Amino acid sequence: MDYLEGLFLGKLWSDTDFENRRHLGLFTLYGFLVALIFSYRYLTGRPLFFLGGFGTIQTVLLVLLFLGCPFICFRYYRMPFWGKLLVIFEKIAKAVLVIDLTVELAIPRVKVQVGGLQDYLIGYLNSTLETYTEKFASEAGSFATVMGVLMGGIHTVLVFVGIIALAVIVPGLVFLLIRYVQFGYDWVIDKLILKKYFRFRR
Repeated sequence: MDYLEGLFLGKLWSDTDFENRRHLGLFTLYGFLVALIFSYRYLTGRPLFFLGGFGTIQTVLLVLLFLGCPFICFRYYRMPFWGKLLVIFEKIAKAVLVIDLTVELAIPRVKVQVGGLQDYLIGYLNSTLETYTEKFASEAGSFATVMGVLMGGIHTVLVFVGIIALAVIVPGLVFLLIRYVQFGYDWVIDKLILKKYFRFRR
Protein backbone atom coordinates (compact mmCIF):
# COMPACT_ATOMS: atom_id res chain seq x y z
CA MET A 1 0.00 0.00 0.00
CA ASP A 2 2.85 2.40 0.76
CA TYR A 3 4.07 2.20 -2.83
CA LEU A 4 0.60 2.81 -4.27
CA GLU A 5 0.03 5.66 -1.83
CA GLY A 6 3.27 7.33 -2.84
CA LEU A 7 2.66 6.76 -6.54
CA PHE A 8 -0.93 7.99 -6.73
CA LEU A 9 -1.32 10.39 -3.79
CA GLY A 10 1.94 12.28 -4.16
CA LYS A 11 4.11 13.77 -1.45
CA LEU A 12 1.52 16.31 -0.27
CA TRP A 13 -0.97 13.67 0.85
CA SER A 14 1.33 10.70 1.39
CA ASP A 15 3.74 9.88 4.23
CA THR A 16 5.95 7.68 2.03
CA ASP A 17 9.33 8.66 0.59
CA PHE A 18 8.24 7.74 -2.96
CA GLU A 19 9.14 11.16 -4.33
CA ASN A 20 12.70 10.89 -2.99
CA ARG A 21 13.50 7.75 -4.97
CA ARG A 22 14.29 7.29 -8.62
CA HIS A 23 11.71 5.43 -10.65
CA LEU A 24 13.31 5.22 -14.10
CA GLY A 25 11.97 1.70 -14.65
CA LEU A 26 8.43 2.77 -13.83
CA PHE A 27 8.79 5.85 -16.05
CA THR A 28 10.00 3.68 -18.96
CA LEU A 29 7.29 1.05 -18.43
CA TYR A 30 4.61 3.75 -18.43
CA GLY A 31 5.98 5.18 -21.68
CA PHE A 32 5.96 1.75 -23.35
CA LEU A 33 2.39 1.16 -22.17
CA VAL A 34 1.17 4.43 -23.67
CA ALA A 35 3.16 3.77 -26.87
CA LEU A 36 1.51 0.35 -27.24
CA ILE A 37 -1.97 1.82 -26.72
CA PHE A 38 -1.17 4.56 -29.22
CA SER A 39 0.10 1.99 -31.74
CA TYR A 40 -3.07 -0.08 -31.40
CA ARG A 41 -5.26 2.99 -31.85
CA TYR A 42 -3.22 4.17 -34.85
CA LEU A 43 -3.08 0.78 -36.61
CA THR A 44 -6.68 -0.29 -35.97
CA GLY A 45 -8.44 3.06 -35.75
CA ARG A 46 -10.30 2.08 -32.59
CA PRO A 47 -9.63 2.25 -28.82
CA LEU A 48 -8.16 -0.64 -26.86
CA PHE A 49 -11.17 -1.45 -24.68
CA PHE A 50 -11.68 1.93 -22.97
CA LEU A 51 -8.13 3.17 -23.60
CA GLY A 52 -7.43 5.60 -26.41
CA GLY A 53 -10.96 6.97 -26.82
CA PHE A 54 -10.80 10.30 -25.02
CA GLY A 55 -13.98 12.34 -25.49
CA THR A 56 -16.32 14.79 -23.77
CA ILE A 57 -17.25 12.46 -20.92
CA GLN A 58 -13.61 11.67 -20.20
CA THR A 59 -12.73 15.38 -20.28
CA VAL A 60 -15.44 16.22 -17.72
CA LEU A 61 -14.36 13.33 -15.47
CA LEU A 62 -10.70 14.33 -15.62
CA VAL A 63 -11.49 17.96 -14.77
CA LEU A 64 -13.74 16.92 -11.87
CA LEU A 65 -11.13 14.53 -10.49
CA PHE A 66 -8.46 17.18 -10.87
CA LEU A 67 -10.49 19.82 -9.02
CA GLY A 68 -11.73 17.40 -6.37
CA CYS A 69 -8.35 15.81 -5.65
CA PRO A 70 -7.45 17.75 -2.46
CA PHE A 71 -10.93 17.22 -0.99
CA ILE A 72 -10.69 13.48 -1.75
CA CYS A 73 -7.18 13.01 -0.36
CA PHE A 74 -6.82 15.33 2.63
CA ARG A 75 -8.35 12.87 5.11
CA TYR A 76 -6.91 9.76 3.50
CA TYR A 77 -5.11 8.53 6.62
CA ARG A 78 -8.26 8.92 8.73
CA MET A 79 -10.31 6.72 6.38
CA PRO A 80 -11.09 3.05 6.96
CA PHE A 81 -9.28 0.55 4.77
CA TRP A 82 -12.14 0.30 2.26
CA GLY A 83 -12.17 4.10 1.97
CA LYS A 84 -8.47 4.11 1.19
CA LEU A 85 -9.03 1.50 -1.50
CA LEU A 86 -11.71 3.69 -3.08
CA VAL A 87 -9.29 6.64 -3.14
CA ILE A 88 -6.56 4.52 -4.75
CA PHE A 89 -9.09 3.25 -7.31
CA GLU A 90 -10.05 6.86 -8.09
CA LYS A 91 -6.37 7.68 -8.61
CA ILE A 92 -5.95 4.72 -10.96
CA ALA A 93 -9.01 5.88 -12.92
CA LYS A 94 -7.48 9.35 -13.19
CA ALA A 95 -4.19 7.86 -14.46
CA VAL A 96 -6.15 5.97 -17.13
CA LEU A 97 -7.80 9.23 -18.19
CA VAL A 98 -4.37 10.84 -18.48
CA ILE A 99 -3.28 7.98 -20.75
CA ASP A 100 -6.41 8.53 -22.84
CA LEU A 101 -5.63 12.24 -23.08
CA THR A 102 -2.02 11.60 -24.09
CA VAL A 103 -3.05 9.23 -26.89
CA GLU A 104 -5.75 11.63 -28.09
CA LEU A 105 -3.25 14.50 -28.25
CA ALA A 106 -0.70 12.39 -30.14
CA ILE A 107 -2.94 10.83 -32.81
CA PRO A 108 -3.63 14.05 -34.83
CA ARG A 109 0.10 14.80 -34.95
CA VAL A 110 0.83 11.73 -37.04
CA LYS A 111 0.48 12.99 -40.60
CA VAL A 112 0.96 9.64 -42.32
CA GLN A 113 -2.20 7.54 -42.55
CA VAL A 114 -1.85 3.86 -41.70
CA GLY A 115 -2.81 2.87 -45.26
CA GLY A 116 0.17 4.76 -46.68
CA LEU A 117 2.64 3.88 -43.93
CA GLN A 118 4.44 1.15 -45.86
CA ASP A 119 4.91 3.32 -48.95
CA TYR A 120 6.09 6.23 -46.78
CA LEU A 121 8.71 4.08 -45.00
CA ILE A 122 9.99 2.59 -48.26
CA GLY A 123 10.14 6.03 -49.86
CA TYR A 124 11.97 7.49 -46.86
CA LEU A 125 14.51 4.66 -46.87
CA ASN A 126 15.13 4.96 -50.61
CA SER A 127 15.52 8.75 -50.49
CA THR A 128 17.90 8.49 -47.54
CA LEU A 129 20.08 5.90 -49.27
CA GLU A 130 20.10 7.94 -52.50
CA THR A 131 21.08 11.10 -50.62
CA TYR A 132 24.08 9.43 -48.96
CA THR A 133 25.07 7.62 -52.17
CA GLU A 134 25.14 10.91 -54.08
CA LYS A 135 27.09 12.50 -51.23
CA PHE A 136 29.87 9.90 -51.43
CA ALA A 137 29.83 9.60 -55.23
CA SER A 138 32.65 12.10 -55.76
CA GLU A 139 34.72 10.92 -52.81
CA ALA A 140 34.34 7.14 -52.61
CA GLY A 141 34.19 6.38 -56.32
CA SER A 142 33.18 2.79 -56.89
CA PHE A 143 32.49 2.41 -53.17
CA ALA A 144 29.90 5.18 -53.21
CA THR A 145 26.99 2.72 -53.25
CA VAL A 146 28.43 0.70 -50.37
CA MET A 147 29.14 3.82 -48.30
CA GLY A 148 25.72 5.27 -49.15
CA VAL A 149 23.91 2.13 -48.06
CA LEU A 150 25.99 1.86 -44.89
CA MET A 151 25.59 5.49 -43.79
CA GLY A 152 21.98 5.66 -44.94
CA GLY A 153 21.22 2.52 -42.96
CA ILE A 154 22.86 3.95 -39.84
CA HIS A 155 20.93 7.21 -40.30
CA THR A 156 17.63 5.32 -40.65
CA VAL A 157 18.32 3.21 -37.56
CA LEU A 158 19.19 6.30 -35.51
CA VAL A 159 15.98 8.02 -36.61
CA PHE A 160 13.98 4.91 -35.68
CA VAL A 161 15.66 4.70 -32.27
CA GLY A 162 14.97 8.42 -31.73
CA ILE A 163 11.28 7.95 -32.51
CA ILE A 164 11.07 5.03 -30.08
CA ALA A 165 12.82 7.10 -27.39
CA LEU A 166 10.41 10.00 -27.90
CA ALA A 167 7.44 7.62 -27.83
CA VAL A 168 8.59 6.42 -24.40
CA ILE A 169 9.76 9.74 -22.93
CA VAL A 170 6.99 12.12 -24.04
CA PRO A 171 4.09 10.26 -22.32
CA GLY A 172 6.07 10.25 -19.08
CA LEU A 173 6.72 13.98 -19.39
CA VAL A 174 3.00 14.62 -19.94
CA PHE A 175 2.19 12.57 -16.85
CA LEU A 176 4.79 14.44 -14.78
CA LEU A 177 3.52 17.81 -16.03
CA ILE A 178 -0.04 16.98 -14.99
CA ARG A 179 1.26 15.62 -11.68
CA TYR A 180 3.16 18.86 -10.91
CA VAL A 181 0.20 21.03 -11.92
CA GLN A 182 -1.98 18.89 -9.65
CA PHE A 183 0.50 19.34 -6.81
CA GLY A 184 0.46 23.11 -7.23
CA TYR A 185 -3.33 23.22 -7.23
CA ASP A 186 -3.54 20.90 -4.22
CA TRP A 187 -0.99 22.98 -2.32
CA VAL A 188 -2.98 26.18 -2.89
CA ILE A 189 -6.27 24.56 -1.83
CA ASP A 190 -4.60 23.03 1.21
CA LYS A 191 -3.18 26.40 2.33
CA LEU A 192 -6.22 28.55 1.58
CA ILE A 193 -9.13 26.23 2.40
CA LEU A 194 -8.31 22.92 4.07
CA LYS A 195 -5.99 24.17 6.80
CA LYS A 196 -8.21 27.17 7.39
CA TYR A 197 -11.63 25.53 7.58
CA PHE A 198 -10.75 21.98 8.63
CA ARG A 199 -9.13 21.49 12.01
CA PHE A 200 -7.51 18.18 11.12
CA ARG A 201 -6.19 17.75 7.63
CA ARG A 202 -5.50 14.05 8.17
